[in-house]
Amino acid sequence: MPRAASGSTSVGHPGPRRDPHRSLLQPVTSPGTTHATLLLNATYEPLCVVSSRRAIVLVLAEKAEPVDSAADVVHAERVSLPVPVVVRLTRYVRVPYPASVPLSRRAVFTRDGQTCVYCGGSATSIDHVVPRSRGGTHTWDNVVAACRRCNHTKADRSLAELGWALPHPPRTPSGAAWRLLGTRSVDPRWRDWLGVPESVSA
Repeated sequence: MPRAASGSTSVGHPGPRRDPHRSLLQPVTSPGTTHATLLLNATYEPLCVVSSRRAIVLVLAEKAEPVDSAADVVHAERVSLPVPVVVRLTRYVRVPYPASVPLSRRAVFTRDGQTCVYCGGSATSIDHVVPRSRGGTHTWDNVVAACRRCNHTKADRSLAELGWALPHPPRTPSGAAWRLLGTRSVDPRWRDWLGVPESVSA
């Protein structure tokens, strides 16, 4: 009788190898892990914004602790954890911040309280106090929030020509929180830690 061929199916396949440590610190994909989390230093100073997935890994590794959490729960192999909205590092880290706050439309609106500096109405655009056509710069001390009507009326004229006056000179905002506001939306649950007004939308 012919011998059975090598690799007979009578022996079960062992299956793919599994890393026993992988699922412990890698949360199962869920809608909650695609969100953003505010990362605070050990001193509660805002540092940066990370993905919720990264924040969960930091918490499971005991490098951070949750300060505020969402209703969503993420499940790992041995633990279930509410998705953190704000986490705080357990050890202080020294971070060399850039010298200036990034200038953006969102940050200008935040600084000026979402209102037109000329009439107090709802801001929909930004305006250069000294028009760029007259040598005005695109800098914090020359950019303000304005409504469409005031922006159109002012056009490339100076405030003196219109008889207008600013309630206060525009300034560069300062503080760690402002470095986070120039590039992203603000989760309402971060406000207590960033010190931003209620008018800032998510």
